[in-house]
Amino acid sequence: MGKKLRGKDLIKLGFPKNNSINVALGQINRYYKKKKKEQILQEAKEVLLKPELFKGDGVWGKIAESLLTPVTVKKHALNTTRAPFMIYGEDEIDDQAKYQLYDALKLPVSVAGALMPDAHTGYGLPIGGVLATNNAVIPYGVGVDIGCRMCLTVYPVAVSYLKGKRYRLEKILSEHTKFGMYETHKIKHDHEIFSREEFTTIPLVKKLKDKAYKQLGTSGSGNHFVEFGIVTITDAENEWGIKPGDYLGLLTHSGSRGLGANIAKHYTHLATKQCPLPKHVQQLAWLDLSTHDGHEYWLAMNLAGDYAQACHDDIHKRIGKLIGAKPICKIENHHNFAWKEMVNGVECIVHRKGATPAGKGALGIIPGSMTAPGYIVRGRGNSESLHSASHGAGRLLSRRKCKEKFTKSAINKVLKEHGVTVLGGGVDEAPMAYKNIHNVMANQKELVEVVGTFTPKIVRMDR
Repeated sequence: MGKKLRGKDLIKLGFPKNNSINVALGQINRYYKKKKKEQILQEAKEVLLKPELFKGDGVWGKIAESLLTPVTVKKHALNTTRAPFMIYGEDEIDDQAKYQLYDALKLPVSVAGALMPDAHTGYGLPIGGVLATNNAVIPYGVGVDIGCRMCLTVYPVAVSYLKGKRYRLEKILSEHTKFGMYETHKIKHDHEIFSREEFTTIPLVKKLKDKAYKQLGTSGSGNHFVEFGIVTITDAENEWGIKPGDYLGLLTHSGSRGLGANIAKHYTHLATKQCPLPKHVQQLAWLDLSTHDGHEYWLAMNLAGDYAQACHDDIHKRIGKLIGAKPICKIENHHNFAWKEMVNGVECIVHRKGATPAGKGALGIIPGSMTAPGYIVRGRGNSESLHSASHGAGRLLSRRKCKEKFTKSAINKVLKEHGVTVLGGGVDEAPMAYKNIHNVMANQKELVEVVGTFTPKIVRMDR
């Protein structure tokens, strides 16, 4: 018996001469490289005899599925008509972003869609795109940075603290926040997220656990940030019983780090293999939630979203301890995710790529830019927007355009005019790169109501 497992070995074992052999070899080669051939064949025989017992297993579950109910791979054509949709702030959204939504609305699984006023061109779905589908999840409709979120902690501290202790606050952000692929905290904290069974039962996720542990409490690069600023509560009937006025706030924006990126990459690859589409929309390939891969992605996606929240928890705990003040409240919301929600009386998978939930009473924070306020909002539960709102101001200029158009000195001048200090950051994140947040908010008055604002004053980004 040769050392390498081949298709003929599985046929000899009794596997049918169909795609189940390719599925089995793929799973075995991916996850059992160090396992002895004899042991693999013994386990494969058990799966062959009673595949129903292995449904849901991290490795053998997909093979069992291929024996019981094989996934049919066929090229899907787009519908000739679009599913119902709404666009908010249409005049300020680039045409390419609209075309991307139009294509997505023609997918055979699409039920409804919407485009938020901060929308701009993305990959697959546009940023700011919302899409409801029937029992199908689109990994690229969720995005690479799964569960990217905003988190705002409000402290009962006078805003004069920002001026009087500015150097100390800058030092806290400079020394106690970590960004990018390689920066990690020397003293690492444990978190209950690491006791989740997905880190044991899903082979891909199991391999990523160490990386996730090292990156806990860190932020990504690009437009991710940790910043101190002024929280202004304007709604006297707010949920926290806070008196209207100004307070010290800590706002963070980041996602699921390497864990989410690797999950997105893996399952996007599987989706494109299982769901061939016309070339210009191939990034919208979906996974059927009734399949092994679809169910597994759903579990992994939710884990990544919870991990992103754990990262924010860690950041806020570290910094809160240094400030020495007990928070009044915490407000958070996330985007780049998919939810099971009712749409016109039917349960659908609602993808929000660069869009946030705005169901009735849902609270969130919609940031502006380094020099523009973010808005603390309460959802109105507008069904035409699929209970969604924008996730920020949205880019007006691409990163390449920013590098061509702006200089560091010009950006520093604008920052100085607004009394903002930025630690790190690049020309591609110039405040002028973003749309006017006031216009964006005006275009979604029917989606959210304003509870307050957050004005950045000390911003930390990747160096």
